[in-house]
Amino acid sequence: MSTTTKTPTASKSRTPAPSRAATLLGDRRLPVLVTAGLFLAMYVAGLSRYQNYGFGEPQVFMNLFIDNGYLLVAAVGVTFVILSGGIDLSVGSVIGFTTMFTAWLVERQGLPILVVIPMALAVGAFGGFLMGYVIHNFEIQPFIVTLAGLFLFRGLCLVISKESISIGDPSVSSMAGAQLNLGAGFLSIGAIVALVVLAAAFYVLHYTRFGRRVYAVGGNEQSALLMGLPQGGTKIAVYTISGFCSALAGLLFTLYIQSGDPLHATGMELDAIAAVVIGGTLLTGGSGYVIGTLFGVLVLGLIKSIIQFEGTLSSWWTKIATGVLLCAFILIQRAMTSRKKT
Repeated sequence: MSTTTKTPTASKSRTPAPSRAATLLGDRRLPVLVTAGLFLAMYVAGLSRYQNYGFGEPQVFMNLFIDNGYLLVAAVGVTFVILSGGIDLSVGSVIGFTTMFTAWLVERQGLPILVVIPMALAVGAFGGFLMGYVIHNFEIQPFIVTLAGLFLFRGLCLVISKESISIGDPSVSSMAGAQLNLGAGFLSIGAIVALVVLAAAFYVLHYTRFGRRVYAVGGNEQSALLMGLPQGGTKIAVYTISGFCSALAGLLFTLYIQSGDPLHATGMELDAIAAVVIGGTLLTGGSGYVIGTLFGVLVLGLIKSIIQFEGTLSSWWTKIATGVLLCAFILIQRAMTSRKKT
């Protein structure tokens, strides 16, 4: 009498469905949505608190772009660098140098502003190219190279002049006063240029091969190298873009201040990096959106506006609020990266 033994069938392993919180943390759009929601909440709070002081006027909102156009341009350049996994500490010094270089050429050398503009942009782009070249070919950390660039350009400011140079050229004054009337308010030429740069960066990062290479290099450099992507060319290009944007931001800042000074834009590289991080771009690279950088700049600008409307707070509260927001968004980034690893 034969007996047949039944072999137990292996039970199918079921992967537990991710929780709603885990799914939310895994969404790459989360930081941008948080920043946009924060800006909206702050703006609504400002409307409710300062409604009798003109906070709800359309021009107050447009002033966020007018007063922070140069910072937006600089932050767009920094976005390219951070997305590629790097960092650029030379931004503020390049902006300061551009103001001095422009004021010196216009006021002391008598050159037309339309001739000076391409010269300033070329110097900034070339400085960024050199830093990118050194970072890639000599395999030096971007922090060290761009820190050297910070000291170099700040020193060049002092070589040009140790004193502030005021610009009284009529063509510069007319460019600074140019406005685009939108009916309910107006935008300055600096704000318009900043929005054009933002639109161009959005297209490049999301609809071109170069943009995909930037994300790939920042996401995993070794994988990008194995895929045959031009890693070196991409790194050099992003620092060149950052240098160009810094010089352009310096020109916009010159129109905004109408002077050159060796101490202009001191520490502005930290404001640009803060705007990028608050906008949701990961410091490790490979994830982020340039539209988030816009909201990051608007949040920082709105903090300044609220402090001005309050009237009783010191301007140092801007730095305190920026520090708190940075800590919060770094914690969000940490939670997102930890979720990806698991």
